[in-house]
Amino acid sequence: MKAELLSPAGNLEKLKIALAYGADAVYGGVSHFSLRLRSGKEFTYESFKEAIDYTHKKGKKIYVTINGFPFNSQIQLLKNHIIKIASFKPDALIVATPGVVALCKELAPAIPIHLSTQANVMNYLDAKVYHDMGVSRIIVAREISLSDIKHIKQKLPKLEIEVFVHGSMCFAYSGRCLISSLQLGRVPNRGSCANDCRFNYTLYAKNEDHGTLLRLEEQPNIGTYIFNAKDMNLSAHIDEILKSGVIDSLKIEGRTKSSYYVAVTANAYKMAIDDFYAGCFEATKYQKELDTTKNRGFTDAYLIHKPFEKHTDQNYDYALSSGGFEVCGFVIEDELHFMCKYKIYPEDVLQIFAPKHSTIDEISNDIGETYKKGETYFIKFKKLITKDEKQLHSVHSGNLNPIKLPTKLPYMTMFRVKVPLR
Repeated sequence: MKAELLSPAGNLEKLKIALAYGADAVYGGVSHFSLRLRSGKEFTYESFKEAIDYTHKKGKKIYVTINGFPFNSQIQLLKNHIIKIASFKPDALIVATPGVVALCKELAPAIPIHLSTQANVMNYLDAKVYHDMGVSRIIVAREISLSDIKHIKQKLPKLEIEVFVHGSMCFAYSGRCLISSLQLGRVPNRGSCANDCRFNYTLYAKNEDHGTLLRLEEQPNIGTYIFNAKDMNLSAHIDEILKSGVIDSLKIEGRTKSSYYVAVTANAYKMAIDDFYAGCFEATKYQKELDTTKNRGFTDAYLIHKPFEKHTDQNYDYALSSGGFEVCGFVIEDELHFMCKYKIYPEDVLQIFAPKHSTIDEISNDIGETYKKGETYFIKFKKLITKDEKQLHSVHSGNLNPIKLPTKLPYMTMFRVKVPLR
């Protein structure tokens, strides 16, 4: 059986994009007891029920995050939440603590339980405790090695193993850092981390005898982003990971990331998985795609190599993301119009980035043209005409009028361009 590709679903649109671009399953939740409060607020109970139904109609799976760490005062609210979510019939509940595992078994016995990476499982002893409690899958700690996962699978062959392969890295053990809590009162394990590790810090040295305080000057191009981790990217190692035969699901982090990030990561990792099983794995192809997303620089993190073996996991220079492409347009549901997401001028040549298995016609007319060059499709607009027939000299992201396409294109197709466009 092929390994599953699991993508983040920060809202309903991102969920649809993840599934369209290659994900076999998605994960998300409403804000209650989730570790991504901001993305959780994108969903109400009603819209999350819609998300579950939509996913199941596509023949795919959806897992619900209930992986916060509740206080005593919240236990009754948590019980009500579990019962409510269970009534929607998701494919699994993602939880982080033994008590919540037991509660889910009691209140929703028919729904599988996946143990969150927040539980930091690193060995087969801990894995067995949770498996004996009824956990069917463990999302292992991001700090674990592939060899340790093999030992867990040897001891517990029926236990499913899920690993993170892409996304932001925590400076500490996943979610265990207290910097955000101490500085801003925002608690990581309650879903409100302020990402203080991404800040740049001014460093001082103090003489304790007479209180002299000296500011430490940084060397040029060194920077003071002293806690800032690069983003995980294991695309080049998917063949090695899958050859191990012990991984059931490959997970992409990023419920608060952009729709474009969701599309590109799903597309790239699905290519990598399919190519592995087809015997034509090509690491540079997936990396080229992933380089178009905004990132903090990439690292292969802990799964294959230990950090002390390479010393390339931290980014001391910047926290702002860098990426090679900007999304200019997004095809809406009627497949005849798009919404501008950046800026477009007549005669601009834009790359077409479409969902998996899309068919694109090559055509030229008064509005524009679509054509293929190498393995890539492009679109060029001769005219920018709104849905109500108004012609524009240019269109920018603030314009909320749908713009006509020269030919029908699949819903959720994106137009992208290397930056800067102009």
